[in-house]
Amino acid sequence: MKNAKIVNLFLAFITIISTLFLFNQPVAAADKKVASDSVMKKIKQSKELVVGTSADYPPLEFTTSVNGNTKYVGVDIELAKDIAKDLHAKLVIKNMSFDSLLVALETGKVDMVISAMTPNPERKKSVDFSQIYYKPSGEYFLINKRDQTKYKKIKDFAGQTVGAQTGSIQYQLIQSQMKKSKAKGLGKINNLVLALKSGKMSGVVMEELTVKAYAKNDNSLMAVRSDLREEQAGNAVAIAKGQPGLVKAVNKTISRVEKEDLINKKYLPEAAKYMKTAQKTNTMAKYAPYFVKGIEYTIIITVFSVLIGIVLGMLLALMRLSKNKLLHWIAVCYIEFIRGTPQMVQILFVYFGVGALISNLSALVAGIIAIGLNSGAYVAEDIRSGIASVAKGQTEAARSLGLSQAKAYRYVIIPQALKNIWPALDNEFITLLKDSSLVSVIGVTELMYQTELIQTSTYRGVLPLFIAMIIYFIMTFTLTRLLNYFERRMKHND
Repeated sequence: MKNAKIVNLFLAFITIISTLFLFNQPVAAADKKVASDSVMKKIKQSKELVVGTSADYPPLEFTTSVNGNTKYVGVDIELAKDIAKDLHAKLVIKNMSFDSLLVALETGKVDMVISAMTPNPERKKSVDFSQIYYKPSGEYFLINKRDQTKYKKIKDFAGQTVGAQTGSIQYQLIQSQMKKSKAKGLGKINNLVLALKSGKMSGVVMEELTVKAYAKNDNSLMAVRSDLREEQAGNAVAIAKGQPGLVKAVNKTISRVEKEDLINKKYLPEAAKYMKTAQKTNTMAKYAPYFVKGIEYTIIITVFSVLIGIVLGMLLALMRLSKNKLLHWIAVCYIEFIRGTPQMVQILFVYFGVGALISNLSALVAGIIAIGLNSGAYVAEDIRSGIASVAKGQTEAARSLGLSQAKAYRYVIIPQALKNIWPALDNEFITLLKDSSLVSVIGVTELMYQTELIQTSTYRGVLPLFIAMIIYFIMTFTLTRLLNYFERRMKHND
């Protein structure tokens, strides 16, 4: 009988999840007319054009510092400005990992993607594309200058590791045409260049303009024309399915750009100007505001996630200890599921999955919710173990004095349990502060996100990371001393 109840509860849980899943499915064929050109209507109503990009690909899209503020620049950004101008909308840039861009587009987080994206057959199955606005002359290898005599052709990389951006055409080319080499994909170009310079890779495949930009700004690197064959070369704007009006409008702008030759006459010279400026003023002091902003957002994420984690953890612990089988089962399922799945996946699910149902869910709020929900599962187990460590005689004594079970927990059990588990909670809070760096993948401007922007702007990989490590250490050390202070106070009160 007991097993039958558990099975019924499990089936009910599966039914709820299935219902939510069905509500989150794409619009049915009969409703496609309603959704047609919905993005264009949204742009006209909000007067904003939200463009997704991965701003680590100079001179097509990258960042620079202007008066201490981040500015997105490059060929693709200039194109986005012209598209927004023709649509009579304000341009809003959302910077995230390249392999997250199409997911953001399909879930409505961005209106279009402009990020040196090639319209290959696989991508066309999920999104539509504009006409080609830029055709690179071919793919290049970025290598260490010391290896210029070793690596010139595909055959020279046999047995070596060759890198490219995850989800890019370059990564697919390595897999299909460099089968004797080991393909290594990373989400950020900065990390690929860092891996190349540290000897983790023998070469990185990039487009001509980008590879030459890195080689020009780093004397230890060199650009080599590759013999990789690409059937369909060219970059286009990615747009969600069922938006013919928006595709037409974008194509109209691209046609004007081609007619006026704006890429060669305006976009590229403008990008070169910012790259030249960055090369001359490549000092970390200039980017101090970036680190300050990153610290601010990291602290915000940590504080609110801790609050969510404590409240949720206490609730789940009491539910798991409850004699009510339904509450106990829900708490067990939640704790085991959260602890059994990667936190990065949870962050992406909250932002792209839940965010598909709540269109105005910001990346910051999604990141706080995801980290808080994850922390709650671990805090719950800490609290449960703390309650279990309190002698049963304490509960019996409290009840014999006339206290209700709720008051016994509030005034007798929880305070003692908190003292027992304080060291474990210390570790959880420290881990949570460091785990805030994971939300950079969805574009939250915390410390790790800002560090990546600095890497892109300065063409330096190690120094910004080193500074970020020092800042994280200072924050965790300070938090540790603060938590130790409260621990001593509790012992003193005893």
